[in-house]
Amino acid sequence: MNYRHGFHAGNFADVFKHALLARLLLYLKRKETPFRVIDTHAGEGAYDLAAEEAERTLEWRGGVGRLADLSGASAEVRALLAPYIDCLGPLDEEGRPALYPGSPVIAQKLMRSQDRAIFCELRPDAFAALRRRFARDARIKTVHLDGYTGLGAYVPPKERRGLVLIDPPFEREDEFDAAFDAFAKAYAKWSSGIYAIWHPSKNESDVGRFHDRLSASGIRRILSLSLGVGGDGTGLRMSGLAVVNPPFTFEEEARTLLPFLARRMAQGEGGGYRIAWLVSE
Repeated sequence: MNYRHGFHAGNFADVFKHALLARLLLYLKRKETPFRVIDTHAGEGAYDLAAEEAERTLEWRGGVGRLADLSGASAEVRALLAPYIDCLGPLDEEGRPALYPGSPVIAQKLMRSQDRAIFCELRPDAFAALRRRFARDARIKTVHLDGYTGLGAYVPPKERRGLVLIDPPFEREDEFDAAFDAFAKAYAKWSSGIYAIWHPSKNESDVGRFHDRLSASGIRRILSLSLGVGGDGTGLRMSGLAVVNPPFTFEEEARTLLPFLARRMAQGEGGGYRIAWLVSE
């Protein structure tokens, strides 16, 4: 458990993941009935981009730092980004929010009084920060637990509607298999939920095998999305999101958002985006 997201908070992969997460949560809010959010690898919940970790990498400058000025974006893109931008709060002159909201804070900000969330985190110091951050919110339960174990324990939720975010640190060599296995077991118990599985795209063969397992699972309606920034720098250059049971509006929204994000986040040649159905109806 050496991964610390503070070094990477607010980078292009976070922008990609969190802008789409906000759209999924907005869809769930369309009905008055409550929903449940389960975040399997919640981290600290939010991150100070002026802290030493973020200052050492400055990855946020290639991500959220490029959203301070949206004057070049279409009205449709600005509308689709608005829920995510609102979660960021005011940005300073460098495009940096006071705290970068991780997925737990985004969920908290978009939940209503009737909605509930469970945030799992295993690393002790990250969990301590997570627990402090949400201690006064009765809608939210924080659990010091391996996220894959937590996912199996907390589905199906009593609300019957909801979203699972599986966003592991990918420290394990078998992380793709672990994520798939945990998802498949949860889906067998709760097939109506929306599942969003984030992954890095460093090794095409690993991603390909993961997609093959999803495609062969017998599960319907799995949409694959990816965003790459190109360039020849080191570190993560592309990440992906597999969404199971996506809302019917989601693909069209992604096809509007991702071209803009790919252009805005680009760091050189070879970037871009991809949207494809692994399994359709």
